[in-house]
Amino acid sequence: MFKKITLKNGLRIVTVPQANTEAVTVFAIVGTGSKYERKEISGISHFLEHMFFKGTQKRPSPLKIIEPLDKVGGLFNAFTGEEYTGYFAKVAADQVDIALDWVSDIYLNSLLPQKEMEKERGVIIEEINMYLDTPMMYIGEIWKDLLYGDQPAGWDIAGTKETVRNISRQQMFSYRKSQYTAPNTVVCVAGNIKEDQIIEKVKDYFKNISKFKFTDKVRVLENQKGPGCLVHYKKTDQSHFHLGVRTYSLSHPDKYVLEVMSTILGGMMSSRLFTEIREKLGLAYYVRSENVEDTDTGYLVVKSGVDNQRIDKAIITTLKEFKKISEKKVSVAELKKAKENVKGKLSLSLESSDAKAFFYAGQEIIEKKMTKPEDIFKAIDKVSANDILRVAKDIFKQEKLNLAIIGPFEDKERFQKLLKI
Repeated sequence: MFKKITLKNGLRIVTVPQANTEAVTVFAIVGTGSKYERKEISGISHFLEHMFFKGTQKRPSPLKIIEPLDKVGGLFNAFTGEEYTGYFAKVAADQVDIALDWVSDIYLNSLLPQKEMEKERGVIIEEINMYLDTPMMYIGEIWKDLLYGDQPAGWDIAGTKETVRNISRQQMFSYRKSQYTAPNTVVCVAGNIKEDQIIEKVKDYFKNISKFKFTDKVRVLENQKGPGCLVHYKKTDQSHFHLGVRTYSLSHPDKYVLEVMSTILGGMMSSRLFTEIREKLGLAYYVRSENVEDTDTGYLVVKSGVDNQRIDKAIITTLKEFKKISEKKVSVAELKKAKENVKGKLSLSLESSDAKAFFYAGQEIIEKKMTKPEDIFKAIDKVSANDILRVAKDIFKQEKLNLAIIGPFEDKERFQKLLKI
């Protein structure tokens, strides 16, 4: 399924052969993101990701960066998270050398030109504005602020307008030097490949990567003693809310129990919350639950957008479902349906070379290990109704509740009073 080697300098190379495709994805991922930042440089991981597309010695302009892959119909992009930043190129199998050369070049040799940096500040500020103007997206930032407050886990990945305006080119070079190192990097190549040849090519293309030890992040602090509520006033026709609880980190043995539970609550169109809130009550167009796990934090959250006049009803209905699943065992049929749903979604999501690259490299950079899909399926199959009930009793407690809202409201106490199980 996959092969992993670790070079003397600490660089990890992962290969994932896939015979039934004509594509190859080259993916470089670094273990750094917004959780690794200081307040004065909040957003630097994301800003740096943007700047990697602005020029290298070999490709000295944005146009020169993107043209080589455009000429062969390749797909390419990058993304920044809280604990990682990734860069990829997906091409036809016979163009793999172009993808390797391109990914390694921007990853190792970006010049971070000052002129382009000044222009990109405006681009990122407009990206921030876009999120601010889109409640369905911005509610996620309100939720993080509620859970974690003024620490890296609670900051916007893009930073603030002020920090984006003030990050210097020298700070970027320093941050890249401290984080973009061999021990903190995984290069994954997935698709129609010859493994041994690819490994040798990756070694060659990444031979000049820094060997320095990277700077680790500060551990997230959590100290919730009662239900939390945060209301962001915005004149809207629809209110958006996140309602959920703190749970467990990636290393917790009950992470698959949480995944199945989240699916039962709101992970499919026949889930409890979709049935109650949308189909029976007609309160919302979208309602779903999500289980999120990081290295040192975790939460289960229900997301929805509802009529301003009926938001109380939607919140109360969600809380009733939290209470119900923590008091009564799920049925055999419902449990089986949720398990098969989780496994089916994972299987479908891993059909392409880029999905496989993200799946394996993402695990390796965050967890320092990789789990095969079939082993995940076995763990999901082991989840019992007793497990669901046990974990639900542990997490769905009044003192662990959190509610974030964007809408035309100023009375926080009105919603704080609803947070009861």
